[in-house]
Amino acid sequence: MKKRLIFTVCSALLLLGTALAGCSSKPADSGTQTQQSGEQSTGQSGTPATGKKGELTIGVVGDPQSWDPLDTFLLDWSTIATSVFEGLVERTTDLKIQPGLAESWEFKDDKTLQFKLRQGVTFHDGEPFNADAVKFTFDRLLGEDGKKGPQQANYLSIDHVEVVDEYTVNFILKEKDPVLITKLAGYGSVIVPPKYYQEKGDDYFNTHPVGTGPFKMESYEKDNRVVLVKNDKYWKEGLPKLDKVTFRIIPEATTRLAELKTGAIDIMKKVEISQADSIKSMSDLDLMQVGSPTAYALRFNIKLKPVDDVRVREAIALGIDTDLIIESLLGGYAKRVNSFQSEMSFGYDPDLPLRKYDPERAKQLLAEAGVKEGTELELFLPGNDATFKEVAQAIEMQLGQIGLKVKLNLADSTTFNSELVPNGKAGQMYRQGWGGWTLDFDNTAYLMYHKGEFWNPDFYDEKVEELLKAERSTFDQDKRLATFKELNKRLYELIPDVPLYQSINLWAVNKRVKGFQPPGDERIDLREVTVE
Repeated sequence: MKKRLIFTVCSALLLLGTALAGCSSKPADSGTQTQQSGEQSTGQSGTPATGKKGELTIGVVGDPQSWDPLDTFLLDWSTIATSVFEGLVERTTDLKIQPGLAESWEFKDDKTLQFKLRQGVTFHDGEPFNADAVKFTFDRLLGEDGKKGPQQANYLSIDHVEVVDEYTVNFILKEKDPVLITKLAGYGSVIVPPKYYQEKGDDYFNTHPVGTGPFKMESYEKDNRVVLVKNDKYWKEGLPKLDKVTFRIIPEATTRLAELKTGAIDIMKKVEISQADSIKSMSDLDLMQVGSPTAYALRFNIKLKPVDDVRVREAIALGIDTDLIIESLLGGYAKRVNSFQSEMSFGYDPDLPLRKYDPERAKQLLAEAGVKEGTELELFLPGNDATFKEVAQAIEMQLGQIGLKVKLNLADSTTFNSELVPNGKAGQMYRQGWGGWTLDFDNTAYLMYHKGEFWNPDFYDEKVEELLKAERSTFDQDKRLATFKELNKRLYELIPDVPLYQSINLWAVNKRVKGFQPPGDERIDLREVTVE
């Protein structure tokens, strides 16, 4: 039965001019990119790496658009900006929390969190890092500037920051926040230089960022490249080991692969599943994979008909064969999830059942809801996600089998993330990928389901609001886990989205690169990396 269904989906997509990589469980390289890039049949690359010793070039997917930490929630930002900015605490590549710009911290009481700051650290412009810089950063984050972006919501448990002395600050909290330390390793809380920002202004800072990180920005060409150079005054002695890092912004996966094969880039981020076998065949490249906290879901705008009816949402959930998609399209490089979080997330409930593919029940629910066969639904997704484009085409075919006509809409990633989704203009359904960067369901659940959040223009449920408040009201992890399980069940009933899968990230790395470890959260640590 499974083979017949695979054949059905593949055949339907082929009729639309889309090949499902041979419909095998390990898709072959797509297109003729292998021959065009000069790969030889011997498995050797046609052109050796051309970079200089001590210089690294990385091919990434998207432009951060703004370098101000308050303005973004994009992994495209963090992949690069982690080398420029630092926070009070940091998370290592193996996802452990450790001291960063703060040497230590302790809760003086439930509402007072004190940090002892690292001395002798300077920003790239020579300005000293101290308690005033920390206060300035959080005054911005919690003030009017922070309201304009998506970051502030993560830190609203903080009332204000007090300067105790030059290297000591107290965070005065409004309420308990059991995930605050992890959040302080996040994007929005990285420390910015007060004098530089105030003198240069917001617009200048958006394109000329300054932090305390191991690399400082030398140049930035929007949608093209970012050049970072070694911070000779970095506070960690002997680091970084590289002299220069260039990030080339290459949205198309086939182009990134071609540049990798010719040696124009040394590391390729976001290898597509269909490219994996091609990279494995090349003697000078390593294919590296890492489990990711990123989960993907098909989210609904529940204000729009017919998905305002929970029966229709359930029908769509039952009409998508996610197991088949993982097997036939993703080559097994993914894992099903029962809620919109990865198994790496605190709050994941392995006992919550996965919905089984049931097209007959889906048709019955649509009939009960009065949805006529051939009813059209719009599905929006960012155009630079080639893998999910194939997933969306499979969903289109599968929902067609239960009588729904899906119209796929590809949007520029910036427009999609900054305008369409937050403003409820992404149709009845849209792709949502969420990094779950705190490794705690609080981050995803609050920003996805709490009323009025940047990423939640339409969903509201009183019971969900109560549960979100409850999980944030205690430091007792057993109580929080019990609350999360109840929240998962409630969301399972309401179906504001269809959880699909947890991703496995693929990176391709030239063997002349040493010391590179692919990060689960896509925040590259380049401090120990060298190039031969």
